[in-house]
Amino acid sequence: MPREDQSQIKTYVVDTNVLIHDPTAVLNFEEHHVVIPMTVLEELDQLKNGKQAVAADCRQAIRTIDRLIGDADPHDIDNGVPIRRGEKSEPLGTLSIAMGGQDDVEHGLPDHLNDNRIINLLARLQRQHRDRPIILVSKDINMRLKARGCGLEAEDYQTDQLVDDVRYLPTGYHEFEGSFWDGIEKVETVQREGITEHLIPRTEAMADYQINEFILDHQGFIGRITETEPERLVVEDLFQDDLMHQQVWGLSPRDIYQGLALELLMDPNVHLVNLTGSAGSGKTILALAAAIELTVASKTYKRIITTRSTQGLDEDIGFLPGTESEKMEPWLGAIVDNLEALHEDDENMTSSVDYILSKVPMQFKSLNYIRGRSFQHSLIIIDESQNLTPHQLKTIITRAGTGSKVVCLGNLSQIDTAYLNPLSSGLTYMTERFKGFKHGGHIHLQGVPRSPLAEYAEEHL
Repeated sequence: MPREDQSQIKTYVVDTNVLIHDPTAVLNFEEHHVVIPMTVLEELDQLKNGKQAVAADCRQAIRTIDRLIGDADPHDIDNGVPIRRGEKSEPLGTLSIAMGGQDDVEHGLPDHLNDNRIINLLARLQRQHRDRPIILVSKDINMRLKARGCGLEAEDYQTDQLVDDVRYLPTGYHEFEGSFWDGIEKVETVQREGITEHLIPRTEAMADYQINEFILDHQGFIGRITETEPERLVVEDLFQDDLMHQQVWGLSPRDIYQGLALELLMDPNVHLVNLTGSAGSGKTILALAAAIELTVASKTYKRIITTRSTQGLDEDIGFLPGTESEKMEPWLGAIVDNLEALHEDDENMTSSVDYILSKVPMQFKSLNYIRGRSFQHSLIIIDESQNLTPHQLKTIITRAGTGSKVVCLGNLSQIDTAYLNPLSSGLTYMTERFKGFKHGGHIHLQGVPRSPLAEYAEEHL
C-alpha cells in the first residue's frame, strides 16, 4: 500500500461492550487496524457462561475473533492478522491482541480497574505509534470521558447507527395541512374488487414515500400506499369512518393514528408491525387486542408469544420460583394490565381476564430461551423493544417461522439499558432498515390517551 494511504490508517482499540453490542464488530473497521486488549478477552471469558443473552453474544464474539486469528503465530497476532471477511475476498485491515505492559501503570491510571488497564494500553500504543491515530471505541460514555481526560481519542461505536437524529425516523404517515390533492397535477383512479386505487405520479416531494405508509390530510382523505414505483405511487383509498369504528376484541381506536395501527395489525399480508410512541399512547393494548382477535376469533394464528427485555431480566429470572411462564409474569405485568383494560366493562373483570388467560394460547417467553427456536403460525409481541440491540432484535425476528407475525413495541425516550441510546437502539435500527419492506409497516402513535394525568406528565415532567 502506498505511503500516502498508510497515513490514513487508524488503530481502533475495541472495548468489551462493543463486542457484546455487536459480536461481529471487528469486521466493520474496513482498512484500519483493530486491537483487542487482553483485558477485553478476559471480560468476555467471565461473561460467556450461562443462558443469558449477553453470554450468547460473548460466545459469538469469541468465535468471531478465533476464526479471524486462525492458526496465526504469536508474532503475527502481535503485529496484526489480516482480516478476511470471505473465502474469496481480499483481506482488509488487521486484527491483533495486545497485552498491557508494566510501563502503563507507571505513567497512567492505577490498574485496579479493567477500564484503567485498557486506557493505559491505549496510552502505550499512542507513545509507540505517534504517527498514527489511536482511538478507543466504547459504548460506555464514562469510559470515553476518562480516555479523553487522559488526552486520548475516544468515540462511540456507530456502525449500526443509521440516522443522526431520531426525529428524522419515519412515522409511517405523511400529513398535509390542507388537501393532499392540491399538489397533484394528474391522477388516474381505478376500481378493483371493491377497492378504490389512485395512480399518482411520483414527484420529488414523494421521493421518500414507502410502501404501507399512509397519507392524511385535513380534508378527511386517508390513503395507504400499496405499491411504489420510480415514476408513480399506487394509493388505496381508505374511509376515515371505517378506520375509526373498527372493533378489535371490543376495542375501538381513540384517534386516527390508532386506527392506522389497527389497519396494519389486522392485515394478514403485513408480517412485521412496528409501533412506537410515548408512554400511554396505546401500543400494548392495540397489539394485544389484535393478537387475541387474530388467534381466538379468526384463528389466523395458533398462539401468541409475548416477550420483552429489561435490564434486570437476564440476571433475575433464574431466582424467581416456578415455571418459565410464571417467572416471566412479573416482567409482563403490562400484558395483564391491558387485558384488564380490555375487559373493564365486563360484569366480572377478574373472571374475564382469567378466562382469557386460560383459553387464549398465550405464552410468555424469556429472551434467554428464545434463541434457536422457530415459532410457526404465531403472533410474536416484543414489548419494550427499545432496550434491545440491533443484534438481539435480529435474533428474535429471525425466530418467526411460516405464517407468523412480529409486533415490536417501544418508546425511544424510555431506554433502560446502560450502553444504548435512541440512535443505537435496535428499535431505531429496525425502523430504518425495514423501510420499503412490502410486508412491513410502522406507525408512530401520537398523544397520550391513557389519562389526562398521564398526558400532562408526559408533556411537563
